[in-house]
Amino acid sequence: MLPVRQTANTSFREPAVPVDSYLTLGLAVLLVLAVALISLALVYRRRADRRSGSLHQLLELADRLEADLKTCRAGLQQAHAVMSLNPDLPASGEQEARQAIDAGLRSLLQQRIWIRDQAPRATQQQLDQAVAAMNDTRAKLRPLLDALDRAQHDLDSAMREHLRREHDA
Repeated sequence: MLPVRQTANTSFREPAVPVDSYLTLGLAVLLVLAVALISLALVYRRRADRRSGSLHQLLELADRLEADLKTCRAGLQQAHAVMSLNPDLPASGEQEARQAIDAGLRSLLQQRIWIRDQAPRATQQQLDQAVAAMNDTRAKLRPLLDALDRAQHDLDSAMREHLRREHDA
């Protein structure tokens, strides 16, 4: 029981510790708990947003890498068709390039399967590593695509020049 303080009116007793201080203490604790819960929710939200962003970036990179590989394959096929006497029979160099591109597409398929099966349970570090690996692969492929584009341009120019000479002769 709380100690009481007697006032001039003996019919009313006032508690020695005011009720307002308990109410203030309770509100302060409630406020601290609310701030802690909001902070925790924001941290989880940030993690979820980062994870979602990583997954989105990983899928986007996979799509871009697939497009790069298919562009490379089409460019090689086009170059072979222009240079070959018999476009239906692949040359040995083209066959090796085609196998390398097909291996890249198979590897990409394995990566997509990993994304589908493992990414939902993967740690953020694993997702970041997968994104970095995909970026590295695209960075390594980019100079090859640029070289193929330049070679295709040079080949087209040479064919135009050859046709022009034949026409003039």
